[in-house]
Amino acid sequence: MNSPSLDRLCIHSITTKPWSLYEAVPRYAAVGVKGITVWRQALEGRDPRGAGAFIRDHGLSIVSLCRGGFFPALTPADRLKAIDENRRCIDEAAALGAPLIVLVCGAVPGQSLDESRRQITEGIAAVLPHAAAAGVKLAIEPLHPMYAADRSAVNTMAQARAMCTALNSPWVGIAVDVYHVWWDPDLEAEIKLAGRNGTLAAFHVCDWVFPFADMLNDRGLMGEGCIDIRTIRGWVEAAGFTGFNEVEIFSNRLWQTDQTDFLLRIKQAYLNCT
Repeated sequence: MNSPSLDRLCIHSITTKPWSLYEAVPRYAAVGVKGITVWRQALEGRDPRGAGAFIRDHGLSIVSLCRGGFFPALTPADRLKAIDENRRCIDEAAALGAPLIVLVCGAVPGQSLDESRRQITEGIAAVLPHAAAAGVKLAIEPLHPMYAADRSAVNTMAQARAMCTALNSPWVGIAVDVYHVWWDPDLEAEIKLAGRNGTLAAFHVCDWVFPFADMLNDRGLMGEGCIDIRTIRGWVEAAGFTGFNEVEIFSNRLWQTDQTDFLLRIKQAYLNCT
């Protein structure tokens, strides 16, 4: 299989966390990166319209805004707060010029996963009219089961597919992150189904290192771990996906390194291992 095209390389702003958005954008552009997914904290205190213009002026495509979600809660009042926050997220995405929001759907420790999934589906349904009116698509991202207690009750592609089927909207899809789904024995079949159903909305890459030092913030650069990223990319492309390959790495270890050098390592790993 051929190396991926640099024209499809996107980096999440969180990947180079020590840099502000206004530091990261020109540096990404200078090494040939073509897309960026903006994390909401990078926009805090900034005008999203101005940020969007700055990004486009540097020749980068805005791939998505990350993240919405966290719909489940123990009380109706808190669930309404989550819905309102997701509407604000949609407004930010529209102002920024992002066509997609990635949803980390949420979970409540001690609440049944079935109940959390019901609340997630209801929460997405509640904000869908707002998303459609804004022209912003919502991508459900299944998270690895180790996050099922508190970060997401959506842990497999099949569960995300069931939600897409229930919601039955062209404004809902699935974000495939290899870190979260590489272990799934049904992954190839589910990617094919997502392609057939038109719900394959985003593709994220990094690597799984073992042993890891932190459950959340010790992801690896592509090629450092055990994920067969290239094979999964092949499945995604065979299913008809033509969007960006998005590098999304949370790593205390890598954030402590020189970010200019790290950016060059990302580019090389992307070409060699993705």
